[in-house]
Amino acid sequence: MLALLTARRFGPLFATQFLGAFNDNLFKTAFIFAVAFRLRADDPAGAATMATVAVGIFILPYFFLSGLAGELSDACDKAAITRAVKLAEIAFMLVGALALWSGSEALSLVVIFLMGVHSTIFGPVKYAILPQHLARQELLLGTGLVEGATFVAILLGQIAGGLLPVAQVGPVAIGVALLGWATSRFIPPALPVEANRRLVWNPWTGSRAALAGAFSSRTLAIATLAISWFWALGAIYTSQFVALARNNLGGNEGLATLFLAVFSIGIAIGSAGASRLLKGRVSARLAAPAGLVMALAGVDLYFAESAFFAAPAGDVIGFLARPEGWRVMIDLLLLSTAGGIFSVPLYGILQTAGPAGSTSRAIAANNIVNSAFQVAGVLAIGMALNVGAPVPAVLAGAGLTILLLLPFLRKLD
Repeated sequence: MLALLTARRFGPLFATQFLGAFNDNLFKTAFIFAVAFRLRADDPAGAATMATVAVGIFILPYFFLSGLAGELSDACDKAAITRAVKLAEIAFMLVGALALWSGSEALSLVVIFLMGVHSTIFGPVKYAILPQHLARQELLLGTGLVEGATFVAILLGQIAGGLLPVAQVGPVAIGVALLGWATSRFIPPALPVEANRRLVWNPWTGSRAALAGAFSSRTLAIATLAISWFWALGAIYTSQFVALARNNLGGNEGLATLFLAVFSIGIAIGSAGASRLLKGRVSARLAAPAGLVMALAGVDLYFAESAFFAAPAGDVIGFLARPEGWRVMIDLLLLSTAGGIFSVPLYGILQTAGPAGSTSRAIAANNIVNSAFQVAGVLAIGMALNVGAPVPAVLAGAGLTILLLLPFLRKLD
């Protein structure tokens, strides 16, 4: 693992994508905190609405620009695209610093949208470049490190966005963007596999073509749907950690942060460990067992939290002083670790199952479906909660939907 992280063919890309994911969440979280505690301190409902708008605006570019992103990545040097995206990020963060300093909600939302565009364009690159720079037996390890680091970067960005004073967020974000551009300059070239490929600039045409290509192959279609299910489940869980900690366990904000940390670390462990379990072979044979572990951990979490009805958890120390608290932690760690083992080999299938010249478009199609699944999943859970369903029951039910995927996962090698 260390040899791969320090190799030029992987290390600079790893650092660049980590810093980008960190910055996305640093700025987005800082804006949400600024709205809640400063800009709309007297309007809790408005602050909650603005937080939802910010998340939606960040995801929006994935719907209509992913096809174009896949086309660009398949037709151009992926390293050059990365450097261009990182230069744009510096400009975006300069505007973001001004937006936070001035307290402008509108300008901050524009920056969040632009960071969504940045992530959309870079999304196909960071996975499609790996088969060009890594040996076949290194692909799962590299993919696992990228995915695990993404979750850790999201966690650290959210924590930093909540802890840093607003006045410091802008300069820090600019510094991180500059560092990301510097690391991107060391990424080796990754020229198009198909020489002289014609670039389709129409985003709608590109998205339709990417989706048609992905769903014309049974293998790619199953992998895309399974990965999208996983990301939807992750979005559902992370969106409900605050409610679970406060309303169901009687805990505080620190407990919700602990849940997010355990969840992110578990995914990182599972993502990095998937390659070792499969001995570097790209195979989906662990997907069904890992999915079942996720479902069972979610069901056990439902029963574990019932012990806190009579005696609330309180703070993190009080929570961890009780055996039931450790049971909840183990459930979250098992669920997230299994999630990493579930998803990484499926990404390996996306990277290798189709023609080499269309890998980026397969990733782009996956990003489109991912976004739709995440939005639909969070909306469905919101509707269930609005009619009175308890958070633990909703989380357990979401995990059990893996049963619908098991017959399809068994058709993958």
